[in-house]
Amino acid sequence: MIKPLSFLFLLSLPVTLWAQQQDLSGIYFIDTHNDVLSKQISSGADLSLVQKDLELDLPKARQGHLAAQVFSIWCGEEYGPGRAFARANQEIDSLYALIHRHPDQIMLARDAGDFQKARKSDRLAAFIGVEGGHMIEDRMDYLDSLAKRGMCYMTLTWNNSTSWATSARDETLKKDSLPHIGLTETGKEIVRHMNDLGVMVDVSHVGDQTLYDVLAVSRKPVIASHSSAYALNPFRRNLKDDQLRAIAKNGGVVFVNFYSGFVDSTYMPKQALFLSQHQHELDSLTHLLNDPDEATIRLYTLYPIETNALRPPFSLLMRHIDYIAKLIGVDHVGIGADFDGAESFPLQMSDASNYPLIAAALQQMGYSKSDIQKIAGGNFLRVLRANRP
Repeated sequence: MIKPLSFLFLLSLPVTLWAQQQDLSGIYFIDTHNDVLSKQISSGADLSLVQKDLELDLPKARQGHLAAQVFSIWCGEEYGPGRAFARANQEIDSLYALIHRHPDQIMLARDAGDFQKARKSDRLAAFIGVEGGHMIEDRMDYLDSLAKRGMCYMTLTWNNSTSWATSARDETLKKDSLPHIGLTETGKEIVRHMNDLGVMVDVSHVGDQTLYDVLAVSRKPVIASHSSAYALNPFRRNLKDDQLRAIAKNGGVVFVNFYSGFVDSTYMPKQALFLSQHQHELDSLTHLLNDPDEATIRLYTLYPIETNALRPPFSLLMRHIDYIAKLIGVDHVGIGADFDGAESFPLQMSDASNYPLIAAALQQMGYSKSDIQKIAGGNFLRVLRANRP
């Protein structure tokens, strides 16, 4: 567990000074989930420059010793058949365009070999993760197409279920009205085909039955690209102890989500009160942006003092990482921040420049340097290699 006195002292230091006082040379980070591509499209932001309204840009990545980022390809359930696959390709196009504009800073990565090339040339390795099986629109050729474009994992569901897999939200809130629970035969076929393609199966967002169905079918290690520990915060998107153990038994990896609502069990009630106090503004922003999640993020920027007070301490995030590592082993935990995809993150973990805090905290907690590197990025490379076709 966290050593209270040393950890409190650690938190009192500036990030750069903290990192300088630890033996962190050679530590690099790989983050398995970031949603900045959607914002790049909507805002036209130049990610080669510091963007104060984004958690990830290339300067922050360099400052945070980020060696690789899995860029999330995402769209909501409002993108139905005929639109979701097109939106996925639009976001991949935007990543390709970023790489084309700045080939000296970032390169497309498809496998561990590409990652090593990026490291040697001091560039950010850009992997692609598709967040939501609805983007293949029930078509195996669309799955093949996204794999050819560089997709290294696919999250089987987002919050919305597909016709072949049920989500955590739906299994929790709509269980009695769902036409099926878990994977259908088509869903099992999709999982097998992902194994054949070398595309990692991502079980973040999926329901309990879907997760266990996946583990019964997959011949290769799975991942949870951005999930935290249910034992510390019993929210439906977090993973229960038995699920964590099952993923570890499969050889998979759980990448801890930094979102305040998944880290801190007290956050959601506090957020609900804040939103109710600003309901009129929230309604106006939702109408203007046609996106309730983006409206919440925008509202937060208007009230930084109030919203900073809602943020959990950094120590709570470290508890999730430590809890999972202690429960299932350091070979099965990593980081999947969900930066640029949520309105709030723990104090002192504001953006991608802050990753060294995690390594320094782990060192203070007694983790060896080799174990820190596994958590920081090594476990991702292991499971990536294990999924090779």
